[in-house]
Amino acid sequence: MDTLLNLTIFLPILGLLGVLVVRNENLVKWISLVVTTATFIISLPLMLNFNSASSETAQFVFESGSWLPGLDVKYIVGLDGLSLLLFMLTTFIGPIVVISAWHSVEKHVTGFYAMLLILETASLGVFASLDLFMFYIFFELSLIPMYFLIGIWGGKGRIEATLKFFIYTLVGSLIMLVALIYLGYDAGNVVNGGVFTTDWRLLSSSAYMIDLGVQTYLFFAFALAFCIKVPLFPFHTWLPYAHTEAPTAGSVVLAAIMLKMGTYGLLRVLLPIFPNATYEFAPYFGVLAVIGIIYGALVAMVQKDVKKLVAYSSVSHLGFVVLGVFALNTVAIQGAILQMVNHGLSTGALFLIVGMIYDRRHTRMISDFGGISSVMPVFAVMFMIATMASIGLPGLNGFVGEFLILNGSFQSEALNSSWFTIISTSGVILAAVYMLWMFRRVMFGSVVHEANKSLVDLNAREIGLLVPLMLAMFWIGFYPSAFTKYSEKQVNVLLQESIIKKEKTVQVFSAQSTDWVKNVYELSENLEVSEK
Repeated sequence: MDTLLNLTIFLPILGLLGVLVVRNENLVKWISLVVTTATFIISLPLMLNFNSASSETAQFVFESGSWLPGLDVKYIVGLDGLSLLLFMLTTFIGPIVVISAWHSVEKHVTGFYAMLLILETASLGVFASLDLFMFYIFFELSLIPMYFLIGIWGGKGRIEATLKFFIYTLVGSLIMLVALIYLGYDAGNVVNGGVFTTDWRLLSSSAYMIDLGVQTYLFFAFALAFCIKVPLFPFHTWLPYAHTEAPTAGSVVLAAIMLKMGTYGLLRVLLPIFPNATYEFAPYFGVLAVIGIIYGALVAMVQKDVKKLVAYSSVSHLGFVVLGVFALNTVAIQGAILQMVNHGLSTGALFLIVGMIYDRRHTRMISDFGGISSVMPVFAVMFMIATMASIGLPGLNGFVGEFLILNGSFQSEALNSSWFTIISTSGVILAAVYMLWMFRRVMFGSVVHEANKSLVDLNAREIGLLVPLMLAMFWIGFYPSAFTKYSEKQVNVLLQESIIKKEKTVQVFSAQSTDWVKNVYELSENLEVSEK
């Protein structure tokens, strides 16, 4: 199975070779579709053979020899309860994104699909890496194709959006790299015989403890990079521009996959490696998450552009995910993992729907629509389902994730206040307000422009894009335990081990601090005696 995992990760890159060799643009599209579909199909046995009852660190682990001479940096990949669903979401979205751009991308077709294939491998590598150095490489690799997707195939403001996206994420990543280098040498001295190591299994073990003061600095260095990627308030300003200017396929990948790298990093790195700092600063990140929930909803409410409204809704929805992560209990973290998947499905579907109507009307202004449901009934049904899923209607996926997060945060000892839940709940109400307001104005009422009367309903290709997403929304909504079962055991183990490591760190470094004070006291006494 470890061979299958490697094949899943790198099959898109192998397909890239075929894309670059052929000259026919139509053949390039078919090769990309076959490769991404095959990637999804061969990833299914990983999910089917995953043992959800296992307490192992990871399953299907593949480990190479040392990647850099003299350093314990290895290519280590595997899947556990934290990463499996996000890994599968990435392979699931791949062919959908390829088909979505079938007729909308007309220039540099080969380059466009090449970027999509590179981005898929980079995303799969992030979610499967068990070595932080390899995690960082895949994390950074994902920036390059997205930079070109927005910069070449984006809208009129693509240059500004691209630069803002790249500068924000690159600055955070460079700070993380500095912290990673320090962490590697420190861990090497403590648990790896003096050899630099970035093996996540060693770094997250209870054998490796970090001085509380140093731990705080390292925690914030990694947290900054992940919070920019989420993006968490106040680091969110790059997202609406990137979403608005990106082509439809780019917006879907950004919403469904790339933003999850940030929330995934919070779970994968911060809690197991820096447990003391994570518990200490959890309430502060909870405050930022709540602000993001309310702020994103309020700003979305006043948007005139449908795509920008959906973009700001992402800021609000991902605030719930961050709140669930820092609630630091099983219910909330499971809700956060599930909500990452939910957001990828519902918001990805919304961006596809916005792209479909834009291709027909070449406008995204809400005021330019009205009465569309009468001429596009299939489109109206699909739009309604995606809207209700985003709102969190019971029976659809968004409800389950938000309920688990709010339930877990209400009883969270780390947050230690029910106000986090009480205030966040208003974000659910505001989401209903801005989404239903937008849906009503676009789909119902009188026809504002004559052009709306001649619109053509969804074709077979567009319906085929949306139906799998809709089925997944209902599946999670009606049978969430089919998905939460994969993460429950791992989340419990993660929390238990982080608490043990946190308490052990306090004991060790408190004892060292006591010894230091005792030594200073004894030295002062000796000085006094010698003076006398």
